[in-house]
Amino acid sequence: MSQYGAPGDRSDPERSTSGRWRPPPTVVDHPEATTVLVLGILGLVLCQVLGIIAWVKGNRVVAEIDSSGGRYGARSAANAGRICGMVATLLTVGALVLFVLVALLSAGSTSTRAG
Repeated sequence: MSQYGAPGDRSDPERSTSGRWRPPPTVVDHPEATTVLVLGILGLVLCQVLGIIAWVKGNRVVAEIDSSGGRYGARSAANAGRICGMVATLLTVGALVLFVLVALLSAGSTSTRAG
């Protein structure tokens, strides 16, 4: 017996039971990968609340793609949408913090003038 197995060994996954070569299984894109990408881009451009949705949904889709064993593709699109969602969320939080600081500083400056 050689190092390549016995003649007629059918453990090769690229061969069918008839011994003929068969193509590897096709990889399909995850059904929600494009949705996550669109939500992430819209979260950056139009409505920052969509960024949070893209971030959460993107985490789930990327985890499903990773656990699919190669059955699903489009991980890069889902990951890009997830990252866009992260950036949109961080920009939203930063804008809210800045708004609160400006409101507190302006309220503090008006109370000292009146006194």
